[in-house]
Amino acid sequence: MSDFSPSASITKVQTFVRRSSSTLFLWVLVTGVFISGWTWAFLALMGTLVIIATLEYFRMIRADKLPCFPRFGLVCALTYLAVEYWPMIMGKTPYPELEILALSAVTIGAFTLQLRYRIEGINSLLSVASNLLGFVYIPVMFGFAAKLLFLAPGSMETPGQLPPSSAFLLLWLIAVTKFTDMGAYITGSLIGKHKMIPHISPAKTWEGFAGGLLFSQLAGFGLYLCFPDHLSILGGPMHVAILGGLLAVLAVVGDLAESVVKRSLHAKDSGQILPGIGGSLDLIDSICFTAPALYFYIKWVLLPTF
Repeated sequence: MSDFSPSASITKVQTFVRRSSSTLFLWVLVTGVFISGWTWAFLALMGTLVIIATLEYFRMIRADKLPCFPRFGLVCALTYLAVEYWPMIMGKTPYPELEILALSAVTIGAFTLQLRYRIEGINSLLSVASNLLGFVYIPVMFGFAAKLLFLAPGSMETPGQLPPSSAFLLLWLIAVTKFTDMGAYITGSLIGKHKMIPHISPAKTWEGFAGGLLFSQLAGFGLYLCFPDHLSILGGPMHVAILGGLLAVLAVVGDLAESVVKRSLHAKDSGQILPGIGGSLDLIDSICFTAPALYFYIKWVLLPTF
């Protein structure tokens, strides 16, 4: 008897169509922001994703009946975005050591809130830890995508307007990250047989991982070769290859990290705003890991020699 199941096949086709439609919509939105060149448009899009993802994170925690302080977490995210983004909109360098100050404030605040309640074993620590994790994971780590906009020389010459080099650097990050996801999904769906980490994500395969690595290089080199002047900060083909491989691995790890969060909290998707993809956190999970890596590689390795 054949193992072919028509209903399963239709489900896969529907999922592919929905995911493709959501991806197309997102690329149209990103393209519109990219063409505008307005600083506020870039930051507004990223800030919206952060806030929605933060809400989704705390919704999953509350749905699993775990202790947390969701209102405090949302206020922390909004405050951090305001303090980080306002100088950028005004064409100024973001406040130095803002992350350290913010992490200290969130830790102190979460413990202070916990003082209102009786000690209930590990739950008393989980309430603090869940808020701290949510803040680091989403606003801080994804925030490096915004910081990338101001790494390129001349990025602050015209307040409110970003030069093409800044926009292309962010576009390169998104393309490499998402092409890794797309390559892993397509390759894994077509020829995936050997499970990668079945206890975390049963659908992930080593064939899909290899496809993600290939697609990341195609996206990285494709954009670099088409726009070498705008992406000169990447330092040449050798660094493009290194970064493509590094970001591909971190994109997979970032996707699996969110799987750890969702499976731990018994959630299938973080939300339902994007058919076939899920929620905002499902969308930015990989970028939360790839953005800091690209930022520090450029700042510590490439800019000293630029």
